[in-house]
Amino acid sequence: MQRILWKSALGLLAALCVAGNGSAQSYPSRPGRIILPAAAGGALDALSRIYGQKMSESWGQPVIVENRAGASGNIAADMVAKAAPDGHTYLFISQSFGVNLHLKTDLPYHPVRDFAPVMLVGTTDGVLLVPPSLAVNSVQDLIAIARAQPGKLSYSSTGSGTSGHMNMALFINLTGINIVHVPYKDVALAQTDLMAGRVQAYIAPLPAFLQFIRAGKMRPLGVTNIRRNASLPAVPTLQEAGVAGYEALTWYGLYAPAKTPRDRILRTHGALAKALQHPDVKERFAALSVDIVGSTPEYLGQYLKEEIEKWGRVVKAMKLQHE
Repeated sequence: MQRILWKSALGLLAALCVAGNGSAQSYPSRPGRIILPAAAGGALDALSRIYGQKMSESWGQPVIVENRAGASGNIAADMVAKAAPDGHTYLFISQSFGVNLHLKTDLPYHPVRDFAPVMLVGTTDGVLLVPPSLAVNSVQDLIAIARAQPGKLSYSSTGSGTSGHMNMALFINLTGINIVHVPYKDVALAQTDLMAGRVQAYIAPLPAFLQFIRAGKMRPLGVTNIRRNASLPAVPTLQEAGVAGYEALTWYGLYAPAKTPRDRILRTHGALAKALQHPDVKERFAALSVDIVGSTPEYLGQYLKEEIEKWGRVVKAMKLQHE
């Protein structure tokens, strides 16, 4: 992957040298749009508004964030796939983008063919959470209860194919336990029911749950990365906790419709890359426990292909139902 980054960086530098010519001179000509498949208040929403503001400053045009939640990201993705490829409309999406191809029989778009990658903006760890009312203090405690009472425990997510669903599917696959999936329409409901003990587990993206963990309203058992998270240094990784081979990240990427002119992709990339260097942006990302990546377009394109392959294997192994 380092080789991909190096070659991509050389190509990006060459392209940036000519991006100031032609159509770039009259671009952007109107306000921009960032479409995201999430309700207001979550990590996707918070991140998009941080760099949307910086893009507005760079463009000299407003950049409007539009929340189009539902259907595991497919409503938002379909909107952008069908939008005019003129560099004014973008999709900010997460892990489900590499999963839905395996779960949806009538997906109205193709995540590779119908989109142009712009940047892998950042990544964050997932964290396995249980309510304080559940008498478990470790990953192995949870596994033991699930094995003793197969099908009795349940876990939440914000829908089929989302990070909460797939990260737990990977956990179940590697441990051989039986926990029932309970999808929710939005993250607030999932948070509420987890805290109340109506569901017993959730492998959640850390940004939207960190405040509840620190307040003692949820108990963290393990993080999904192969290294410990700086925001939760006392919490082991799932591998450390005995789940061999477990590794998963929630990622955040920006896409444009396919056939968007290269110079406009690069100008948007440049605006984002500059924004990610601002001290206030770094501070806000760190507060959300999001690691800045700021990749080239080519790197995001390759990363998505690898995600599609990875989660395809999980879907097949778990025999997850197509919708």
